[in-house]
Amino acid sequence: MSSDTTTMEAQAEAQPTPWRQLPALAIALGLVGCIVGFVAEGSKQFAHSYLVAFMFFLSICLGGFFMVLIHHLFDAWWSVPIRRYSEHLACLLPWMSIFFLPIGLLAPELYPWMSMKPGESHALDVKAVLFNSSTWYVSSAVLFGIWALWTHKLRAWSLEQDEDGAAHCTIYMRRWACSGIFVFAFTLTAAAIFWMKSQEHQWFSTMYGVYYFAGSVWVTLGTSYAIALAMKRTGTIPVIAREQFHCIAQWLFAFTVFYAYITFSQYFLQWNAAMPEETFWYVKREQGTWAYVGWVIILGHFLVPFLTMLRIDAKLSLCVMIPIIAWVWLMHFIDMQYNVMPLIHADGPSIALSDGAAILFIGGCLAWLFLRMVNKHPAFPQKDPRMHEVLKNQAHS
Repeated sequence: MSSDTTTMEAQAEAQPTPWRQLPALAIALGLVGCIVGFVAEGSKQFAHSYLVAFMFFLSICLGGFFMVLIHHLFDAWWSVPIRRYSEHLACLLPWMSIFFLPIGLLAPELYPWMSMKPGESHALDVKAVLFNSSTWYVSSAVLFGIWALWTHKLRAWSLEQDEDGAAHCTIYMRRWACSGIFVFAFTLTAAAIFWMKSQEHQWFSTMYGVYYFAGSVWVTLGTSYAIALAMKRTGTIPVIAREQFHCIAQWLFAFTVFYAYITFSQYFLQWNAAMPEETFWYVKREQGTWAYVGWVIILGHFLVPFLTMLRIDAKLSLCVMIPIIAWVWLMHFIDMQYNVMPLIHADGPSIALSDGAAILFIGGCLAWLFLRMVNKHPAFPQKDPRMHEVLKNQAHS
């Protein structure tokens, strides 16, 4: 294991210097931009911009957690080469607690119900057990604690498996994944409700957690494709082959459809029921230019990637997939904007310095942490029981 780690560190040193400096540059520019944005645009604009960026990157971390769980539950050979960097993505979840601090400090700017008095809102009185400051802060801390426990355990057993390939490591990882899939579903739903949906506490939606889940896995699959391509090109993970790219793209295509199905189902059911406590959320997002943003999501989040990846060969064409990956990131960011920003910009989206600055700062920090993990540990599972299948299929590809 030490020799593998040394090899990885040597590969990291061999990377072109400009690329290695990008995370630090993003952190510096983002931090300066956040400070300027907070002062020039005000705490309310900064808080909402920061929440958009936070929920964007949280979705990628949660998606990495999901990919690890699915690998152990279904025991597929194709996902073995990408399992380690999926573990690294998942292990960024505890670090997200640090980036959550500004949200905790600026919570009254983000959640109007925190400033309301008893009796001021009937909808809040009904949900007071859930939406009160104590429950919100305690639940937030518990969520990060749960994610830290499960992601640490899964990667710890994975790294121990690298030593001798002992069967008990595989067994323990499967046990943690078996319970973890339920933990994942509950905690992701709670995070989406507490940190984003609760901005409009009066809104009812039982599908919001699934909606956030679909978008999270979708953007993570696009990110995973980009990471796999970078790892393959730099020789960091030489066992990545055609099958990995094809399977990731297949999943991306599937979740393109799944996201569209969930989003349409939520809209159709609530609009058809015509209950004011549900439909007001969509009415607000049909005002001004937000209506055009809604059409951008319909066309860009579903129709464009669906039609583009419909052909089998498109999933392996870099001329197709690289633009699609960038498109996936853009559409997911717009989706997060669509959820958060109508509260302070009723007439339509408004470009703010804080938007880009928050993305650069959080993204730069997470990229630096991710690369540090990649350089510290073997880049892929060394003695996974399915590794022989990976090598066999790579030899025939």
